[in-house]
Amino acid sequence: MTKKTAKERPGKAGARLTMQDIARLAQVSTPTVSRVLNGSPLVTEETRERVMEVARQHGYAVNRNAAKLRHTRTNTVAVMLDFGSHRHGAIGDPFIFELLAGVSEALSIRNQDLLLSPPGLEDVRAFRDFYQARGADGFIVLGQGTRDTMLRELGRSEVPLVVWGAVAPDAGYCSVGSDNFLGGELAGRHFLRAGRRHWLFVGDIRHEELRLRYAGLCAAAKDQVDVTVDFLPIASMAFHATADTVTAYLAAGRQPDAVFAFSDTAAMAVTGAFKERGLAAPRDYSLVGYNNIPPAAHFSPAITTINQKTDVAGALLVEKLMQQVDGGRARSTTLPTEIVVRDT
Repeated sequence: MTKKTAKERPGKAGARLTMQDIARLAQVSTPTVSRVLNGSPLVTEETRERVMEVARQHGYAVNRNAAKLRHTRTNTVAVMLDFGSHRHGAIGDPFIFELLAGVSEALSIRNQDLLLSPPGLEDVRAFRDFYQARGADGFIVLGQGTRDTMLRELGRSEVPLVVWGAVAPDAGYCSVGSDNFLGGELAGRHFLRAGRRHWLFVGDIRHEELRLRYAGLCAAAKDQVDVTVDFLPIASMAFHATADTVTAYLAAGRQPDAVFAFSDTAAMAVTGAFKERGLAAPRDYSLVGYNNIPPAAHFSPAITTINQKTDVAGALLVEKLMQQVDGGRARSTTLPTEIVVRDT
């Protein structure tokens, strides 16, 4: 009787066939095996059948109940974008894609898959259900938007979660982001140096990040008796929505001599609205954006902006999520925040 090799030997009582073994035999990655065994829809039918056939041949007990699987991880991370803040189909800000690219690269290095904004995750229960059904090992949320209350509640659960956005000691969840309050102060100091006295903040201050930026701007003006600070809420972060709102603001007879926009893309929209009225920066007003996206440096005029360290943000977000997935705790991190002074 010939002795079978490990590759040929079928599973039997006591045999400890792993998902890595199945991956090798089926010629797929371990994350793919995990998705198949957990019933994920993110695999082709051909791959699913090949993996299941190998598992059956070697006696691997396939059970959709995660508690009965030897490996419960999906090796998949759900990355949530704040679509609600970008109504009318308008996620077009290069900053979002830079951030997403950094997260994607960091996940790839760790052999993790990225699931982008699964539908239906609107409240804490939906997040919990998705996690408990092994839809993903955890969540990276890019932007708090107006969901800070929901995220605080989710942070009190067992769900691994890390958020790009405002960092607050009492939030109850791990977050990574710039010092938004300081960013607002830096914009205000820039306006003071330029001798500007009538400031406008453009952005929806229901968003925690933007609320802090506006608060920092107001703090810079606090001891300046002749400085006024106004804010202009916008219905959507879409470029055209910002441009239309600023156009209407100027048409009503208001003329600020300094504008702090919630993003560099919004700052570009601001310049267009001012240009329609014959106003140009830096001659007639100062302008500061946020994010330091590459086009801001090449725009005409080149836009002064608040820099966020997006080059390290993606890796940090993934690292802190994996700490939680591994059963540990992760501390929030505030990234260095600085002003990059250009033409405006």
